[in-house]
Amino acid sequence: MNDIKGKIAIVTGAGRGIGFAAVKSFLDEGMKVLATSRHTSALEALDNDNLLVVPADLTDIESFEKIVSACICRFGSLDVIINNAAYAKKELLTDTTASVFDLHMAVNVRAPMLLVNEAMPHLLKSTHATVINICSVLSEKGYEMQGAYTASKHALLGYTKVLARETFKQGIRVHAVLPGGVGTEMIQEMRPDLDLAELSAPQEIVDIMLFFLKNRNHAVIDQISVRRYTKDPWA
Repeated sequence: MNDIKGKIAIVTGAGRGIGFAAVKSFLDEGMKVLATSRHTSALEALDNDNLLVVPADLTDIESFEKIVSACICRFGSLDVIINNAAYAKKELLTDTTASVFDLHMAVNVRAPMLLVNEAMPHLLKSTHATVINICSVLSEKGYEMQGAYTASKHALLGYTKVLARETFKQGIRVHAVLPGGVGTEMIQEMRPDLDLAELSAPQEIVDIMLFFLKNRNHAVIDQISVRRYTKDPWA
């Protein structure tokens, strides 16, 4: 296993859910973390010298230069990007407006691409360069009332595959994680019918990220799909 103490990560959507759990776990591992979110109160309460909180709106294309510059200014380099931020709205496709569709694409697809593009000069200098994109089971499936979100997550997985192929000779590891239902605020909004006690916990997804980061060896996992235990295997 690789030692990740001192490695530097950017985590988007870090104010709650999977992102917040990732920030806490990375700090516990001795990593340095720039956490960005529109919701920063929980992050600021962590009060850790290895944490830099940068409020940002990922629909603003100027945010990415601000985020990466802040990271380099504070920590000096960059090793890991966790593209976790996401937007989802529950509605029929036939009721989805252009602006709502574009918002899904801006947050869920364009933002990861622009952040990685801005960070690439620094990732290329790292011996542990890793990009982890939090996709979704909907990157491969299609559920009613989640059309725009599904389209954006399909696009994110496609982006992830191409990024991996374009950068692997440069030593950058790119991984996709496709969770099913995870007990977060987003799932409560999208699927209030689900019992949160039956869903995966955010920390379980973070443990997969830690596996990727700590097991940087000859075997490489491109994509990992995760289902909640109440779902039928291979369904």
